Amino acid sequence: MERLQALRLWLGKQLGTESFDLAPASSDASFRRYFRATFNGRHYIVMDAPPAHEDCRPFVRVAGVFGEAGAHVPGVLAQDLEQGFLLLTDLGSSTYLSVLNEANAHELYLAANAALVKIQLASKPGVLPEYDRALLARELDLFPEWYVARHLNAELTRAQREILHGVFERVLASNLAQPRVFVHRDYHSRNLMVSDPNPGVLDFQDAVYGPITYDLASLYKDAYIRWDEERVLDWTIRYWEAARKVRLPVSPDFYEFYRDFEWMGVQRHIKVLGIFARLYHRDGKDGYLKDMPLVMDYLRRACERYTELAPMARLLDELENRQAQVGYTF
Repeated sequence: MERLQALRLWLGKQLGTESFDLAPASSDASFRRYFRATFNGRHYIVMDAPPAHEDCRPFVRVAGVFGEAGAHVPGVLAQDLEQGFLLLTDLGSSTYLSVLNEANAHELYLAANAALVKIQLASKPGVLPEYDRALLARELDLFPEWYVARHLNAELTRAQREILHGVFERVLASNLAQPRVFVHRDYHSRNLMVSDPNPGVLDFQDAVYGPITYDLASLYKDAYIRWDEERVLDWTIRYWEAARKVRLPVSPDFYEFYRDFEWMGVQRHIKVLGIFARLYHRDGKDGYLKDMPLVMDYLRRACERYTELAPMARLLDELENRQAQVGYTF
């Protein structure tokens, strides 16, 4: 309550009035909260990011980088980094996830492709943190720590740990061999807004400089909505064609590019399973449990498709069989 009062006081100074309405806009998996402020018929978004847990500076920095690239991101109207408050332009309340259907999906995803190409075209090293081996590996390690040990309450055998290590090494080698660009790192239907111009792009504060297929894997292997593989293939081809046309460093062989895309997805799915488990067991957020089966299905399909990843598919079978024996189901 004290923090909300401080936010209201700060916001009143920015707007020059105390006569504004403030209502919750959204929340996310972090400690950040968002409010919609309404004054004289105009709408603003206020970010509340407690400094003990969050840092607003990456958001401000990446908003500038992506905005200059031509992406439609919130404008930063005012900031108080010490208190953790930002006043932002409002991109509306309609996420892609809330409106996507068979009729509009093609148009919306092509717009998302175009925005992604703009962001990637602006890429250069030394601007954003490196999505390096250490960070990619730390993300993979969330799986044995939080998904296997905490969520499944299972202990890997020595042989299983060796299998997991071998798969991780192969996945990392594939990821790190890709050309590097700016990576949003959570480019999916919950963070893309239906707006003008379309899409509005949110939640980019963790952006890095890393593998070119990462955001595409986030977009088309989305934890919150599934599309059939034929449509995903079509949209991925259309991205690849657009990227080649503007000379982004994608492979000239689409099948090689698609393999990179799938293996990047494997890294992300392994990480996301760990994150969703951590959100539940550490942070008490159970809303992501319902999304685990889709993420697991993406992971299984990819591991079953590539011989080098088959050991991971077998390991997942062993873990599932063990849980079935004690009455646990995914």
